[in-house]
Amino acid sequence: MTSADLDTQGAATTLLPGAGAEFRSWFAGRTRATTCRVTRTPLAELPGWSIDDATGNLTHDSGRFFTIEGLHVRTSYGPVGEWSQPIINQPEIGILGLLVKTVDGVPYGLVQAKMEPGNINTFQLSPTVQATRSNYTRVHRGSRTKYLEYFTEARPGSVLADVLQSEQGSWFLRKRNRNMIVQVDESVPAADGHYWMPLAELRGLLRVDGLVNMDTRTVLSCMPAAFFAADRDLPAGDMAAALIRSISGAGTPLHSAETVLSWFTAAKSRHELAVRRVPLRQLPGWHHTPDEIAHDDEKHFSIIGVSVRTDDREVSEWHQPLLYPSGQGVVAFVVKEIDGVAHLLVHARYQAGLLDAMEMGPTVQCNPGNYPGGAPAFLDYVRHAPADRVLYDTILTEEGGRFYRSQNRYLLVDAGDDVPVEVPGEFCWVTAHQLSGLLRHGYYVNVEARSLLACLHSLW
Repeated sequence: MTSADLDTQGAATTLLPGAGAEFRSWFAGRTRATTCRVTRTPLAELPGWSIDDATGNLTHDSGRFFTIEGLHVRTSYGPVGEWSQPIINQPEIGILGLLVKTVDGVPYGLVQAKMEPGNINTFQLSPTVQATRSNYTRVHRGSRTKYLEYFTEARPGSVLADVLQSEQGSWFLRKRNRNMIVQVDESVPAADGHYWMPLAELRGLLRVDGLVNMDTRTVLSCMPAAFFAADRDLPAGDMAAALIRSISGAGTPLHSAETVLSWFTAAKSRHELAVRRVPLRQLPGWHHTPDEIAHDDEKHFSIIGVSVRTDDREVSEWHQPLLYPSGQGVVAFVVKEIDGVAHLLVHARYQAGLLDAMEMGPTVQCNPGNYPGGAPAFLDYVRHAPADRVLYDTILTEEGGRFYRSQNRYLLVDAGDDVPVEVPGEFCWVTAHQLSGLLRHGYYVNVEARSLLACLHSLW
């Protein structure tokens, strides 16, 4: 494929249900005032990047940022016991930080409208700070990261959440980010591109396709429930009340915290997962062209290159590889009311790139196109659920700084009596409050489940 301009259309700011007129005006103005051009560039011609002659690994000339390498996986878990794949190796720890403050009893968060080259609609709502270590230490020789000092020099008592969390374990090798929420009492002006908005309004925007980015979702999932409980009323309806109990910790969960941890530890101990890095050039089932690295059956994903010009970032021009998924995925929690408390059906999920091999994931997390011979458990159930059972259904994108047009259909589906309390051993019924408690620690809940946990708060 020759170099070509890629579609960088702006978000439809006139179609933002739940957003106030002031926000719509700000967001529309931000998209109009910014220029952005993303151009497909062959990997072999990507400025600033080199393909190693011996391994075929793709590396940045600075030795920083990230590399594209090969991975070989062998496991006793799941239907496929062995495979090879490209993977993004980004060992440095970035910061995903949200500033919050309370004004007249209403909690606000400082968000930014951030351009990423892989975003479908160019701009999405990002946390106050979203930066890799290479970026905020200015390896790219660009401008400084705004508001960084509130997180690197946070005052004692101001930190509401501070925890290392993983990212996509199928595409990143042991990638971690520091998820932080810092409360401020003083007036902090919103810089150009930033906006103070009520957290209730921000949560409502999680129901808009492709607007709130992955990094904002994972940070919101770490928010202590007590911080924003005051801005909501108890909704009508049995399931809505059951969800409130699930979030707040009211009522009695099906399993104690100790039982959930024992189930998870047993699941991790049941299978073996052997992962080793291998030369990218030697991956069976994958082929290299000057333009891309792709799977022979056109499944899973490919690695492409892009060149970016914009006036919205710390540097105005750069070049990079992006991981391009082969199709839209499905990420879903089956939800069941048990003794008046809503429970989420969690899946103990191995992923080759996770630091500790397994984390708790949603009930369903897959790209259906990769399973032509048999659907994973509960996939058909959530995709074909009656409309009155679907609590949440929105297309959300993944991190546009590393993935190109990566979209998943996020679902919360009320199981009613269709799914029994007794479930297969790799699954467990857990309340939202129990998951939130685990998020005070790293590497228990994966990024897709964290996104859905944030989406759960958008239901009212």
